[in-house]
Amino acid sequence: MLLDEIKRMSYDELKKLAEDIRRRITEVVLKNGGHLASNLGTIELTLALYRVFDPREDAIIWDTGHQTYTHKILTGRDDLFHTIRTFGGLSGFVTRRESSFDWFGTGHAGTSIAAGLGFEKAFELLEEKRHVVVVIGDGALTSGMALEALNQLKNLNSKMKIILNDNGMSISPNVGGLAYHLSKLRTSPIYLKGKKVLKKVLEKTEIGFEVEEEMKYLRDSLKGMIQGTNFFESLGLKYFGPFDGHNIELLEKVFKRIRDYDYPSVVHVVTKKGKGFTAAEEDPTKYHSAPPSEKPKMLSYSELLGYTLSRIAREDKKIVAITAAMADGTGLSIFQKEHPDRFFDLGITEQTCVTFGAALGLHGMKPVVAIYSTFLQRAYDQIIHDVALQNAPVLFAIDRSGVVGEDGPTHHGLFDINYLLPVPNMKIISPSSPEEFVNSLYTLLKHLDGPVAIRYPKESFYGEVESLLENMKEIDLGWKILKRGREATIIATGTILNEVLKIPLDVTVVNALTVKPLDTAVLKEIARDHDLIITVEEAMKIGGFGSFVAQRLQEMGWQGKIVNLGVEDLFVPHGGRKELLSMLGLDSEGLTKTVLTYIKARSREGKV
Repeated sequence: MLLDEIKRMSYDELKKLAEDIRRRITEVVLKNGGHLASNLGTIELTLALYRVFDPREDAIIWDTGHQTYTHKILTGRDDLFHTIRTFGGLSGFVTRRESSFDWFGTGHAGTSIAAGLGFEKAFELLEEKRHVVVVIGDGALTSGMALEALNQLKNLNSKMKIILNDNGMSISPNVGGLAYHLSKLRTSPIYLKGKKVLKKVLEKTEIGFEVEEEMKYLRDSLKGMIQGTNFFESLGLKYFGPFDGHNIELLEKVFKRIRDYDYPSVVHVVTKKGKGFTAAEEDPTKYHSAPPSEKPKMLSYSELLGYTLSRIAREDKKIVAITAAMADGTGLSIFQKEHPDRFFDLGITEQTCVTFGAALGLHGMKPVVAIYSTFLQRAYDQIIHDVALQNAPVLFAIDRSGVVGEDGPTHHGLFDINYLLPVPNMKIISPSSPEEFVNSLYTLLKHLDGPVAIRYPKESFYGEVESLLENMKEIDLGWKILKRGREATIIATGTILNEVLKIPLDVTVVNALTVKPLDTAVLKEIARDHDLIITVEEAMKIGGFGSFVAQRLQEMGWQGKIVNLGVEDLFVPHGGRKELLSMLGLDSEGLTKTVLTYIKARSREGKV
């Protein structure tokens, strides 16, 4: 295992290994897709870390987990690395299901410090001698959860070692006061020069490191005079750095020095996102999550959101756009370029984004909060308490709804219908096509008078933006009967409708654009004409759209049979979207088999 071999290598051998790993990661990611820039920036950091700490014994927790490809290669998964992000292959994130070296599953930012505290307290109570090390990026550190946990380290007598991987980026460039503070720390020439001079003086003394510890007060005074109070030290943490995150020898010495300290420590390392791959260095945002190289250029729903909002906002000056460190991912960077004064990136702060939007809406603006479905889960209290309870006019643009593919269970957007349905005042729209998406946005923003969510997938399509925008119009948001048949009615919501329309059976097909409220008039019509109704949704089946329809049919006194099709009670793995829909029985072939089974069963009962 490479984990054992690296401890015997010379620094020259380690440098060569780092380049070999960098080359391997680049080749695989450009083929499979994945997080390229972030992983190229943490290779030397990981090698140095694992020369000092042993992930078999020490709890090493990687925040977010998207920068752990070197970790996987070193911990026995090198032979399978070519399968990363493919169906049945390695996950692109950290997961306990995959390896005992993955101490805590991650995928969402900001969880590592809290998890580290939990492990540390468990080790203490079980009298186990282990170190706890957290690797967290400067972007994730700005999240509320990370700051809350950081505030508890001193209170819980923690000895945690926090490696702050500072590359000035999360996905989009970092924003906010803490990002500015870190930038000052890593760039102040006066501070760095003063520290260098002090270090040389200390090195000339006979007792070296002991003198440096005794003179900590002098160094703190120096930093205080130059920059003011250090953020971390104001919380009772010891701060070291910044250090070159690509210097293995230097990092190893630093990690050895702080390994057995009996107080919480922050080691600030500065890395370059995309290091060693010129295109990723020059555009780390683009290569944060690189698509497979052979994928042709298409238009995504995210980009369509940006173009549509930009066009509508030219006439409607009340429209503002808000995102949580996802300007490019959500397509809002397009809006930002045309309307910079009405664009707000608040960093990895989903809760703040929602409440910020609520207040904007309550004072006459039309806020569009664009957040991935999986990340919006983090702001559920704010959706209820700050938006819905006050009936604030906020449009939630819920990106990556449904099966997202290779990013896997931490990123699938399968819960949004289920968690939004019970919220009073909330409307939910789920378009089935780009045209319907554009027209729905136009209609909703024209009549925004309360909370509404529009959900759309991580899908791309061939289409002309200008054509879609030129034909943009106000539409009826009710259900539409697209096809009439005799044997059953299928009600589908969202882009999964396109799979339903491929079913070669004599069935009625309904496009349920509006998930909530239900279109009772159309529902009554099909209930009158059919004894078998089947709902289809690309979301969790329990408590979802189908359950909502079944409840309403029961209230109507309908006596037929209803079948709800969606995602069963499981976490969907990673893989290609087509592969996953097939696995779930939600592609046209699987749906045809299931629908035919129920039609035959009803026929035998003499009901069809």
